[in-house]
Amino acid sequence: MITTDICIVGAGPVGLFAVFEAGLLGMRCHLIDVLTQPGGQLAEIYPKKPIYDIPGYPVVLAGELIQRQLEQIAPFKPTWSLGEKATDLQKNPSGDFLITTSGGNQIQAKILVIASGLGVFEPRKPPISSLDDFENKGVDYFVKNPDAYKGKKLVLAGGGDSALDWTIFLADIAAELTLVHRSSRFRAAPDSVEKVMALSQSGKVRLMLDANVTEVHGNGRLNKVVVSNKDGWPTHLDTDYFIPLFGLRPELGPLAQWGLNMDGEAIKVDNTLDYQTNIPGVYAIGDINTYPGKLKLILCGYHEAALMAQSAWKRLHPNSMFNMKYTTVNGINGF
Repeated sequence: MITTDICIVGAGPVGLFAVFEAGLLGMRCHLIDVLTQPGGQLAEIYPKKPIYDIPGYPVVLAGELIQRQLEQIAPFKPTWSLGEKATDLQKNPSGDFLITTSGGNQIQAKILVIASGLGVFEPRKPPISSLDDFENKGVDYFVKNPDAYKGKKLVLAGGGDSALDWTIFLADIAAELTLVHRSSRFRAAPDSVEKVMALSQSGKVRLMLDANVTEVHGNGRLNKVVVSNKDGWPTHLDTDYFIPLFGLRPELGPLAQWGLNMDGEAIKVDNTLDYQTNIPGVYAIGDINTYPGKLKLILCGYHEAALMAQSAWKRLHPNSMFNMKYTTVNGINGF
């Protein structure tokens, strides 16, 4: 049994900042995340993706942001259940919450904070026979380490921002790069479309429009894909990697069974004060929540984490006078 003040489901940037805000107020935190490392999507899916809307950083790579946040919360010594799902929520007679994980761990907490982004993410996979046989053997759904593709033959598929952004980025890394898109029109920023078209005209990228990857082949590892145009004519391409970038499919998982008021896939919260759910003592912050005027930005999640921590402290100390302290005066170790 793990005992803590606050249990946080989700170790992405907003969950990590909640640890910092709680730590400033002297509250201990335990984090649960289905991923095996902290950082959520930023660390697992696109650590090299640039982020432009974090105060003080004109631009920061997603992985670097997570590393800085881990350094920021280190003084508060949070504990972790990584690689595990939060599967069950119960309330003890004492009023504490008991959260059970898929790994069999039980966490007893006075406050529960759900900061799980849009839930557990699964890649949208194209309907290609034998595709699963080559996962991690030439078929990747995320670009985690661009250096792995240096000097390789790549086939990317998709027509959204992610597909075009990675096409532009990897064009200077790969030996050969082909982008396959099922339409002749893209669903991406005009600037990105212009850059991809220019790369195609210069010969750095092979563009195959109105087409789909329909077959994958290899002997233990991927070495060939078949691209079919709208008339069904096949083109066989030798390749080292096939990267379908069709987006992610969020799944709430067990959270949907916890009796929370929902609006579609999001948890309704009271944003007039503290981002608490319909269950007293349970908060939802970041992309998982919804309220009038909600913006799905990391910056907004940080704000919600700060107000949540203030409210949680008052719940834990109902008979104490709250005394707001500033880090500019007290520093971190003063709390």
